[in-house]
Amino acid sequence: MYTTAMMNPIQLLPLAGNVGPAVRALGWEWAVEEACENYVAQEAVLLPEAEADALLSAADTLYDMLVRAIPDAVPDDLLQLLAIPPGLWAAVRHSWHDDRHWHLYGRFDLASTPEGPKLIEFNADTATSLPETAVVQWASLIAAQQGEEDRQANGLFEGLEAQLSHWLGLNEDLDSSLLLVYLPDSAEDEANCGVVAEAARAAGFSRVYLCPVDAMQVSVVGEERGVWAEAAPGEWVRFGFVFKLVPWEILAEEEPALTADLSQLLLSRDVIVANPAYTLLFQSKGLLAWLWQVYPQHPLLLEASLQDLPGRHVRKPLLGREGQNVVELDGSRLLHEQPGDFTHQPQVRQRWVELPRDAQNRRYQAGVFWAGEACAISFRREAGIITNLSEFVPHLLS
Repeated sequence: MYTTAMMNPIQLLPLAGNVGPAVRALGWEWAVEEACENYVAQEAVLLPEAEADALLSAADTLYDMLVRAIPDAVPDDLLQLLAIPPGLWAAVRHSWHDDRHWHLYGRFDLASTPEGPKLIEFNADTATSLPETAVVQWASLIAAQQGEEDRQANGLFEGLEAQLSHWLGLNEDLDSSLLLVYLPDSAEDEANCGVVAEAARAAGFSRVYLCPVDAMQVSVVGEERGVWAEAAPGEWVRFGFVFKLVPWEILAEEEPALTADLSQLLLSRDVIVANPAYTLLFQSKGLLAWLWQVYPQHPLLLEASLQDLPGRHVRKPLLGREGQNVVELDGSRLLHEQPGDFTHQPQVRQRWVELPRDAQNRRYQAGVFWAGEACAISFRREAGIITNLSEFVPHLLS
């Protein structure tokens, strides 16, 4: 039973010690970019075990709700409502109807309230914070000599390994080589891919290679049909599996020809991609309004609509990223607006929810990773709206 403990201020425990040597001692320094250490707090949220259980249980329930909410036919009007790019409709439907297209992981952003956890949104396609959650927050406890295994809700790496192993087993007809691609010049995305790559090696993939997405070559003709990368100078390798930390909608918008070719290869089973195209259904914030229609007044949901809401609420782009263009409103009165590049997109409105705060009045948002099941908890904090630049805070079960 969820308690009203979060009505009280967030309790924090200072974490002494340098996390850098602890990360290196764990053998993970290659997967953690230097900037990562700089925005990880040197203190931990003291999280009651009952509260952790409530967050994990909420994520599992929400994932089941998401799956049940999608009509099996995935109709055109739903795809339009969710602002899914038309060039991806075939891939979305194909992956939805073929269980070999396996959703590896995602992250639920949740608000802890006196009434229990509430869904803010689900980062289903390209969720980041993998190194911070799987490695750095655990290393923070070790550095502070608090590293008993049962002191943190953190089975993210093990969850990723299990999901990758299952994905591999579902697709035994494909070559067991995995290409991981990320946006160019993004050390953060490369580090996130590094965690997935290590889990893939442990899961049994025969070859694992990382590169920027612009180094990936896609062909749909002749003997060169497939997805390729130059794994060593002059050595071009065709990969059976691709993990992309590049949002599907960005691929569709910026590389429509490549996206069309990749979709064709998916349909012909020359390659399989994770996270699958259908995760865009969950990624779109339009699904928040759809869920409120399917499950009205559900205790895990906040009221959401594609129309204006009275009272205090937020407005955000359906396929926005990193907290950009989130607007806080009271009726029609503007309270706060985040800058960004997504003002052209349709917007969803969602009822405002107060996040728990600490003694310094900083707000805390829980990130619950799902990898086949809810498996890890992390926190971000900020004086204002939570974004991808907000401080990452480890937790310690109490």
